[in-house]
Amino acid sequence: MASSTSLAALLVAIFTIHLILAPSSSDAAITCSDVIKDVRPCITYLKSGSGKPPADCCTGASNLVSSATSTADKQAACNCLKSAAKNINIKPELAKSLPGNCGITLPYPISPTVDCSKVN
Repeated sequence: MASSTSLAALLVAIFTIHLILAPSSSDAAITCSDVIKDVRPCITYLKSGSGKPPADCCTGASNLVSSATSTADKQAACNCLKSAAKNINIKPELAKSLPGNCGITLPYPISPTVDCSKVN
């Protein structure tokens, strides 16, 4: 009986330590409204564009990169873009080429299938 109590106490302690040490999504300073505000000029291009993205799209994408610097911010931005990509029928090839066409580096693809937990 004492060993099951000790095991339960150990599991509670491990769980508590995990919660304390695990990064929280609330650590992110960036919000989805910030992300959407930055990429809103890209939506038409991502849905039906061709060639180079508009200048205001690249400016917004660049602003997003500049404002999402911590891992928590990058993961939050990734999750917002992932959700938006699921709700908006974007062309995958345009989403993939957007960072290069704007001269920026995104640490994650704009895709409805990206695993944002792997972004750091």
